[in-house]
Amino acid sequence: MFEILSKKHIIAEPGFNRWRVPVASIAIHLCIGSVYAWSIYNPALIKMHGVVASAASDWTLKEVVWVFTAAIVSLGLSAAFAGRWLERVGPRMVGVVAACCWGGGYLIGSLGIYTHQLWLLYLGYGVIGGVGLGLGYVSPVSTLIRWFPDRRGMAAGMAIMGFGGGAMIGAPLKGFFIRMFYRAPDYLGSVADLNLVTQAGKRFAEVAGELKEVVIIGANDLAGMIIPGPEGVYVVGTGSTGVALTFVVLGIIYFVVMLLAAFAYRVPAEGWQPEGWIPPDPVKAAKRMITDRDVDIDQALKTRQFYQLWIVLCFNVTAGIGVLGVAKTMMSEIFGSTLPNIVDGAFAATYVVMISVFNMIGRFFWASTSDFIGRRNTYWIFLGLGIVLYCSIPFSAQHVSADPNVVWLVYFYAASMIIFTMYGGGFATIPAYLADVFGTKYVGGIHGRLLTAWSTAGVLGPLAITSLRESSISSAISDLVARVDPALFAAKFGAGIDQLDALVAQKTVTISKLMEIAPAGTIDPTSSLYNTTMYLMAALLFVALLANAAMRPVMEKHYLPVSGTVDKSAG
Repeated sequence: MFEILSKKHIIAEPGFNRWRVPVASIAIHLCIGSVYAWSIYNPALIKMHGVVASAASDWTLKEVVWVFTAAIVSLGLSAAFAGRWLERVGPRMVGVVAACCWGGGYLIGSLGIYTHQLWLLYLGYGVIGGVGLGLGYVSPVSTLIRWFPDRRGMAAGMAIMGFGGGAMIGAPLKGFFIRMFYRAPDYLGSVADLNLVTQAGKRFAEVAGELKEVVIIGANDLAGMIIPGPEGVYVVGTGSTGVALTFVVLGIIYFVVMLLAAFAYRVPAEGWQPEGWIPPDPVKAAKRMITDRDVDIDQALKTRQFYQLWIVLCFNVTAGIGVLGVAKTMMSEIFGSTLPNIVDGAFAATYVVMISVFNMIGRFFWASTSDFIGRRNTYWIFLGLGIVLYCSIPFSAQHVSADPNVVWLVYFYAASMIIFTMYGGGFATIPAYLADVFGTKYVGGIHGRLLTAWSTAGVLGPLAITSLRESSISSAISDLVARVDPALFAAKFGAGIDQLDALVAQKTVTISKLMEIAPAGTIDPTSSLYNTTMYLMAALLFVALLANAAMRPVMEKHYLPVSGTVDKSAG
């Protein structure tokens, strides 16, 4: 079995059509790229017990976003360690292992959701699934660059184009299965019809002489429901969000598709070149910082160019990956309260799909463009334009709070789509950038090592966006409570303002519920929850801009000696 998977059994025969290989790589990347639609799971995962709203015992957004972070960290680490193994065993074996890890990780994660054991979700989807992400991600990159030496940027774009588009298919699939398996909790009636009490910050309803924990849905909470239902009181622990069974079904689908694609991989024979292709003139190539020499994987880590590219990739990814982890939630929070007739749950889910579409388009467009304008110049565009766009998002959020006009939604949508073309383009262009700087011989392994930048970004991005969001929420709640009539507060929540901390901790007091009793004319602060994050992302892009500006060719001593010459750096 292992012999069938080995590299020597997948060397392409003469006359093999090289365009068959991108099909296999895109299929695998469409499966693992569904990780970019993680935010579709968030509303269901933070309501496992409450179903229609978060109950006191439910996971928080910060906790479930860290599952996504764990997957991205595992992706980068596994890609880094698998670099040499990939070069030795070939892409088929790596692709098969990736299928087992990604599909199996989903199944273990489903068990964690069903039993409400967060550590199992971290282990399954986050760690094991993340290893599958890393192996599946790197398996086609060096292969396609060798198949298309005449168009390195386009080859890298094709290799990982599917990863950017994975959410385009994954988001609707996830939403479809969640709705299919969803079961609404028991509905008790309106607030006025029930005797409600508050104990230790939790809300309870008296039913037939027995207290049952409940969640309350008000007018401001309807947009956040998985499937719309009536306002009123629902019993905690009596329904299902459907996300556990969704994990089971998708895990099986992804495993089958990835396994079939892995068996379609082929590698070119030693010394193969495209028919009619003439290697570029060395003088012209040098002017564009394209080397015709090679640097070993371990030697690449001794160059400053590796760490400059590491910084460029890390900070470019950090700026986008935090938004990806909470995309659906962010769209709902910024515009859901100000434009509720437009921005509902379906609109926010479509936003995630469109992110995937532009992420995928950007991977192919920018990677192909880099073949003509150069990799360094392409990153000038990513980083410079990205700074301007990230700084403009708080401007649109501020204005939509004061003036709920659809024009601000259109601007935000357009700006974020451009950002994500460059986010995807950064991933697709970096393998060709590495091949230009370090040569093609070990580009797969070097690319794997560089993806530790993605692991780091997978921590920094979600940490920044969730921590700064929580800080903004805390500040906004304190500000709103200071404006609210204490008597109205006590009537609304069944406890006084002196118990605010307990009420917030148990998710009884939220911004949306405070806005229901806030004085007329009070501006909803929800749309500004991400402003600080956007300014931080712009600052990180500026640091990456400086690293890219300082890029120069690798010093002679780091190259492998040319056959027939003496290695002058020896000793």
